[in-house]
Amino acid sequence: MLTRRQFGGFAAGATLLAGTRSSFAQGGAIKIGAINPYSGAMAQYGDEVTRCYELAAEWVNGQGGVLGRQLQIVRGNATSAQEGIAAIEQFVGRDKVDIFAGTYVTAISNAASESALNYSKLYWETNALARDLTDRGLPNFVRSGPSSNEFASRAVDGALKIVATKLGKQPKDLKVWVEHEDSAYGTSIATEQQRLLKAAGVSFGVGAHSARAIDVTDSILRAKNAAPDIWISTAYVVDTNLLLRAARDQGFKPAAIMLCGVGDTTETLEALGKEYLEGIFVVSYPRPDISEKYGPGAGAFLKVYRDKLGRDPIAPQGMNAFVGMKMLFEAVKAAGDVDYEKVVKAAAAMDKPLGTYETGYGAKFDAKMQNTRALPVVAQWQSGRVKAVFPTEAAAEGVTVVNLPRA
Repeated sequence: MLTRRQFGGFAAGATLLAGTRSSFAQGGAIKIGAINPYSGAMAQYGDEVTRCYELAAEWVNGQGGVLGRQLQIVRGNATSAQEGIAAIEQFVGRDKVDIFAGTYVTAISNAASESALNYSKLYWETNALARDLTDRGLPNFVRSGPSSNEFASRAVDGALKIVATKLGKQPKDLKVWVEHEDSAYGTSIATEQQRLLKAAGVSFGVGAHSARAIDVTDSILRAKNAAPDIWISTAYVVDTNLLLRAARDQGFKPAAIMLCGVGDTTETLEALGKEYLEGIFVVSYPRPDISEKYGPGAGAFLKVYRDKLGRDPIAPQGMNAFVGMKMLFEAVKAAGDVDYEKVVKAAAAMDKPLGTYETGYGAKFDAKMQNTRALPVVAQWQSGRVKAVFPTEAAAEGVTVVNLPRA
């Protein structure tokens, strides 16, 4: 694997396409290419992420922009890794984009960010989770949001501090089933969950499935046969809904169900109904319903979103993307430029405590440019709505855990 220094040498020696001079160098708006799926099964979530990039840009533009320039979000559709590479090439050659940002899908981020390095462009990741993205040491890559490790850690914390406590069990007496989709996203979270569970002395089993599966009955039967106290699943929206339907149909009723990263949108509510979902936990990006003390400005973000779009956010990925864009703009301002080396250096110098941003995040990047102060929450389905319940300081007033063990 190449080091950050080796990657830098590669970028410096790369043959760049002619005519790629940036809009920044020409004195125009700072253009940010948003790589996301805008078609296909994940389109509404790619749209949600980029929609919140646009909200952040509009908010900052209303205050005069960054470095005296307006910010422009340019959309590049990518439903696969190859399309991510093609979007980068189009952005550089046609749109003269200065910076790249994304994405809802790890595989797309992985390919697109390496392609961006070929053109010496920054890739600012807000939402893709796999730890591999930062572990590569790619010198143009920064992740402002949590990684898979933080999602895994929060899930295990929830299992031990919420579920085990409510069931009156010690960790050594708790039985967990870890289910995951088998791409880098699901595998990275599940691998860390297993490490943490083992360290805590928890008994667990593991199952994997393809996110493209059309029948996941076998996955549910394996989990059911293990008779766990808690079933923890990491997947995408479509396969999560399939898994939950199969669990219902096969009479799989563990005391607790915890979903990682998804399972908290109207799509899942419509697929399963609020009665079935009651009490299911979701390890989630912080949501606009978190307490203002935990995430100052979360309510203001919700108002901006509602005023602009006339409805509530469709997924918590949106506020995470909004905050990630704000961090990017702060780093560019501090750098005084869009040059990726300068922006990465400026980001590396950020030191903001937890509770600075709407999501409750702070900003402190490690040597691989992973933000170590970006943490998810545990939320729970309650009466057809998803409410943050852990950590307790993130919960809104009067919100407590319900339906555990699940009726």
